[in-house]
Parts: sequence; C-alpha cells; structure tokens
Amino acid sequence: MLEAVVPLCTAIVTGMAVLTQRVHNRITDLDKRCDSIELNMAQQYVTKDDLTEIINRVETQMVRIEDKLDRIVMAIPKV
Repeated sequence: MLEAVVPLCTAIVTGMAVLTQRVHNRITDLDKRCDSIELNMAQQYVTKDDLTEIINRVETQMVRIEDKLDRIVMAIPKV
C-alpha cells in the first residue's frame, strides 16, 4: 500500500509544481506586455510640461490675432 501512495503523492506534488510554474510564467509574460505598453505610451505622447508650453504658444498667437482683428474692426468707419 505504501509503495502506491509515495509515487501518487510525488506525482501530485510534481503536477502542482508544474501548474504553479505555468501560471507564474503566464503572469510574468503578462507583466512584460503591460510594461511594453507603458513604454510605448510614454514614447508616443507628449509630457505635461511640453503640452503646457504648446498651449501657451497657441494662446499667445490667438491673443495677437484678436488684437489685430480688434484694430481692423476699430479702423472700419461706421455707416
């Protein structure tokens, strides 16, 4: 009886170890994929500081355009 139990327990422990290793490998692969997505996003999108600078430049240009339009409107004689 003991001769049958020892190999059975060894097989169960080995099977659980294999399943645990597979799950661990899948989790590791998923973690690597998430890291690569984060890296791609960081490389493709602008930083907050760059966006602030761009918005400030556009706002400055818009103010200049508004000023020019105001001068044009003020220069037109009223009928």
